[in-house]
Amino acid sequence: MKQEFEISSEEFAGQRIDKCLAGIYKEQSRSFFQKLIKGGNVTVNGQIVPKNSFVVEYGDLICADIPEAESVSILPENIPLDILYEDEDLLVVNKPKGMVVHPSAGHYSGTLVNAIMYHCADSLSGINGEIRPGIVHRIDMNTTGSLIVCKNDKAHIQIAEQIKEHSVTRLYRGIVCGNVPDDAGTIEGPIGRHPTQRKKMAVNHTNGKPAVTHYRVLKRFGKYTYMEFQLETGRTHQIRVHMASIGHPLLGDDLYGGCPRDKAVKGLQGQTLHAMTIGFIHPSTREYLEISAPLPNYFDNLLNSI
Repeated sequence: MKQEFEISSEEFAGQRIDKCLAGIYKEQSRSFFQKLIKGGNVTVNGQIVPKNSFVVEYGDLICADIPEAESVSILPENIPLDILYEDEDLLVVNKPKGMVVHPSAGHYSGTLVNAIMYHCADSLSGINGEIRPGIVHRIDMNTTGSLIVCKNDKAHIQIAEQIKEHSVTRLYRGIVCGNVPDDAGTIEGPIGRHPTQRKKMAVNHTNGKPAVTHYRVLKRFGKYTYMEFQLETGRTHQIRVHMASIGHPLLGDDLYGGCPRDKAVKGLQGQTLHAMTIGFIHPSTREYLEISAPLPNYFDNLLNSI
């Protein structure tokens, strides 16, 4: 399928063609476009692009022949769910550590979606398509805790609107590296894709979207600090990026810095972060509903050990 794009802003002018395409079509990686270019499937102003380092200029017309995505079958799987709340409109699940929320390349089974498809049968919202039925928001694979799943489109639309308006209560618990000096505070910094490392997000004042995280200290342990976070916005990796930006990355978060570990904290699987509480206006009753997920055992044990 041929896709055309004219360089009509300074954002992409002067960039390498592979970086430019990855910035335009964010669902694909830079390496994906490098393979397309190598195969002669990308042209600029009608001429085949000879190499990945080709630099595009203002006014250039790019044409990329992007292959159609292969259809995949997402199958229900009998995976146990820790359900915190359920009614005819939605359920709130306590997602375990290591579980991917929705299928993606390399993760077409064992996800939360596979589990809820089995649990809910045909009763899931279809707004996000067959890959993400019922999914109105997400948390990272190694983050645990509360996640809303919508059973119908009415619930999905109303919850999505609350998330967009930043009216959903989202409280997290986490352990960070170092001794956070202030008892409470707010971090404001736009979050966007890291300029050179595509797997990472970063505080990006050029292309980032506004992000606000409120925090308070629950307990200090010298080398570590136990904290509560309240999200005002919900950007990808927001708490992880914001805490790393002030020199206190989450314990176990090797992607954003982590920290030296002593014997008490060995063997962690990713960041120590838990989506504790989620609160929202119920789409049918119109009453405020707030649900909390208990800390997972590993988190409790970690607090005791440090």
